[in-house]
Amino acid sequence: MKKISALILILLFVLSGISAKAQTKAKPGKTSAAPAKPTFGNTDGVTAEQLRNHLEFIASDELEGRDTPSRGLDIAALYIAQHLKRFGIKPAGDNGTYFQKVPLKRNKIDAQNSRLILNNQTFNYGDDFLTSYVAGNVSNANVVYVGHGWFIKSKNIDALQNIDVKDKVVIAYNSLPKGVTFNDLQGGKQGVDWASPTLYAQMKGAKAVILIGSYNELANWRNAVQTQTEKGGLQFGTPQTQITIPILTASPRLINALFQGEKSNGLSVYSRAMAQDFIEPFELNANKKVSLTTSIKTEDTFTQNVVGILEGSDATLKNEYVAIGAHYDHVGMNPNAPGPDKIWNGADDDGSGTVSVLSIAEAFAKGSQRPKRSMLFIWHAGEEKGLWGSDYYTDHPTVPINQIITELNIDMIGRYQNPGDENHPRNKNLPKPGEVFLIGSKMMSTELGELSEATNKAFLNLQFNYKYDDPNDPEQYFYRSDHYNYARKGVPIIFYMDGDHADYHQPSDSVEKINFEQMEKVARTIMATGWELANRATRPTVDKPLPK
Repeated sequence: MKKISALILILLFVLSGISAKAQTKAKPGKTSAAPAKPTFGNTDGVTAEQLRNHLEFIASDELEGRDTPSRGLDIAALYIAQHLKRFGIKPAGDNGTYFQKVPLKRNKIDAQNSRLILNNQTFNYGDDFLTSYVAGNVSNANVVYVGHGWFIKSKNIDALQNIDVKDKVVIAYNSLPKGVTFNDLQGGKQGVDWASPTLYAQMKGAKAVILIGSYNELANWRNAVQTQTEKGGLQFGTPQTQITIPILTASPRLINALFQGEKSNGLSVYSRAMAQDFIEPFELNANKKVSLTTSIKTEDTFTQNVVGILEGSDATLKNEYVAIGAHYDHVGMNPNAPGPDKIWNGADDDGSGTVSVLSIAEAFAKGSQRPKRSMLFIWHAGEEKGLWGSDYYTDHPTVPINQIITELNIDMIGRYQNPGDENHPRNKNLPKPGEVFLIGSKMMSTELGELSEATNKAFLNLQFNYKYDDPNDPEQYFYRSDHYNYARKGVPIIFYMDGDHADYHQPSDSVEKINFEQMEKVARTIMATGWELANRATRPTVDKPLPK
């Protein structure tokens, strides 16, 4: 963990304040939900005020948007771990701690050793081009311009059909062909039914690609240079990218030099491409040779999942686990964001899930009865980067993955329709009060779906909305949160969420927008479902294959 001694002192002060506040204000009989039935455990232990107290810290500016990895995320991890220790929940991370390290690599562009030579003229990284995080060398290659460069079978588009790019450097404009949208690519297989200009050039044997950037890319040029050389790009696991050749974005100076003396000059190519009126592909003069070197510096770093276990009371069943999880990261800060607010606080996404799991964990730990099965509480890092934390945990579980009988994933349960939202173009999609979206409860296990609905009906009887409960739904929510990595390992899942809204991934996703009374009801329902799963005689049978 990073040296954050002053912040740790602040954290401990906040922890003690929240504890005292909860003890004085969270009195029995003062919650907004109806009293829970005893058969569902200590669900009264989850309160709106408790959720608010936690979220006011987790989604505060001091945590700087909880990017992965970041100081703010590390502080959030400490906050969660200190509470788990106080609740008496056992560590289930690495080496007797609550933290499971997730290894990452940070790649930075080595500016001093990245350059392009066009005949005898040298162009430098940062001044004349940007590059992808791919190290490579190209020597004396010919150059070919390919227009938009796309291959799209369904549209009969093949930019490279009549031109040879093998062993050459390709110049392409970074834009879709005229009349094509990304929706036209849905349902097709990348590399088979369609290919971007960079992938298609690589498939055809090109040595590198030079992209003609858009106005937006050129406007953010200096920021991109700073990011690539100082902050760098993170890499988790084996790189999933299919692109293994250098991809450069050219400055106007480099574009003009490349097209100098050609039948179309750089300004003409650029201006026509901006209007999606692409000049037909052509080979540049044969005497024009490009050599380039892109160099990368790689550093090892890490982030962490936070994991705790409440051991079950049954001598046999305690070897099985009900997992309740959320991702506790968000997307950090953006100094170039319009307006004064530069911090993405992530109160709903997924501060709401983070604090719900924490409150549920406390209620389980402080209940008069222990569940028969063990409860696995887990906070995943890096969900916003591509489900990194859950990917790592399910591949490197700290308990046997086949002993996790269900994973209940909470990702955004803090927002509900307010008066007028039904007419708002984005907020009209929010659930109504007393409603929550469910995904996956019936997808892999008939029994799990039946248990989920029966528990809800006998408890608070929320309205379960299955609007997005289809892997083929255009929003693709089934694949977009941490439950998916458990499902791919054969663990049946339920995903609870409120879906899209106007503040999603915006600085305006802040605490004052959260409806804590409704959030309490959903969190209690999730806890009741976990209680039922932990105490039933048998685990839910997986009787359906995972959707592809």
